[in-house]
Amino acid sequence: MAGEPQDDCLFCKIVAGQIPATIVRETDTTVAFRDINPQAPTHVLVIPKAHHKDAAALAADAPQLAADVLRETQAVADAEQLDSYRTVFNTGTGAGQTVWHAHAHVLGGRGLEWPPG
Repeated sequence: MAGEPQDDCLFCKIVAGQIPATIVRETDTTVAFRDINPQAPTHVLVIPKAHHKDAAALAADAPQLAADVLRETQAVADAEQLDSYRTVFNTGTGAGQTVWHAHAHVLGGRGLEWPPG
């Protein structure tokens, strides 16, 4: 069910404190932590504490929570002193989503070419 923790979800386990992560920010509704396979000098994931399978489901089921996640991407960028950064939501296998819990990637600290991928 949307919003409920999932026993088999890596990010739900991070939220619950069952799996360690390098947390850089936390609010009542979100957690931000460093990616274990960084693709840029700064690579932080911002996740909702509530489980939603991807960004589309998060936006449809909990638009205020989606806004919280997006607001936190800016807070992470500010805390990391990034002059510019990229926010990425991978939705679906073909886009590179590997953890089925909505999350935003905050990437910065180097030039980010376009188009990506």
